[in-house]
Amino acid sequence: MSERVAVRKTYKLFIGGKFPRSESGRSYLVQDANVSLASRKDARDAVVAARAAVKGWAGATAYNRGQILYRAAEMLEGRREQFVALGVPGDEVDAAVDRWVWYAGWSDKLAQVYGGANPVAGPYFNLSAPEPTGVVAVVAPERPALLGLVSVIAPAIVTGNTVVVATSPTEPLAAVTLAEVLATSDLPGGVVNLLTGRITETAPTLAAHMDVNAIDLTGVTDAELAADLEVKAAANLKRVLRPAPADHDWFADPGLGRMTTLLETKTVWHPKGV
Repeated sequence: MSERVAVRKTYKLFIGGKFPRSESGRSYLVQDANVSLASRKDARDAVVAARAAVKGWAGATAYNRGQILYRAAEMLEGRREQFVALGVPGDEVDAAVDRWVWYAGWSDKLAQVYGGANPVAGPYFNLSAPEPTGVVAVVAPERPALLGLVSVIAPAIVTGNTVVVATSPTEPLAAVTLAEVLATSDLPGGVVNLLTGRITETAPTLAAHMDVNAIDLTGVTDAELAADLEVKAAANLKRVLRPAPADHDWFADPGLGRMTTLLETKTVWHPKGV
């Protein structure tokens, strides 16, 4: 009998809860694997998927969103050795699991911290409540490929936003494997969409897209590119989260800043009566 040949894995994009190849048919060799090279059309398709998912995801209860993030942590924990085999350090995988759990815990608490009743003169209640911004485009940090990716996705989606992420171009296997985790974590299709390939090709399309409400430039290290993306984002007044400093410690306490930056505040007046 001839020796069995192992099935060679094809690493694809993650759009709308599915794993399509790039519409261009392109791929590139990285980390000893062929990975899909996303095109501008793929970026536009991902925005369409993210927009379609906004209503259902933003309308879900905060508790339910927290449950789903916690499920992602469970699934990631169960596949720890697979990520280690891909070259992700074990302590980074553990930190990524803990990061999912940390944000899951904030899901039904942030509104109490960030919202509240405002003092007004008159027989009224004046209440401020946080609401999701909508579709958020994200340029993930190049390293650490897994922890950095989780650290930019989790705060955006726990608050009800959907995301389109341009992943690390040099270490994409952590991202496409994380997509498999998310696909089995009860996360509705389109809430998270992952694009592999050249940031210089997909990020300008996302920054200029009129149906993207905010953009996180954390992974942009080129100052000239960051400035160009900010100019493109200004076309529809996108909220812009600027790049993290080069010496940013991804293992440190993330704080609430990433969640609150991607929220809008809705203020409601209501008469008290007499």
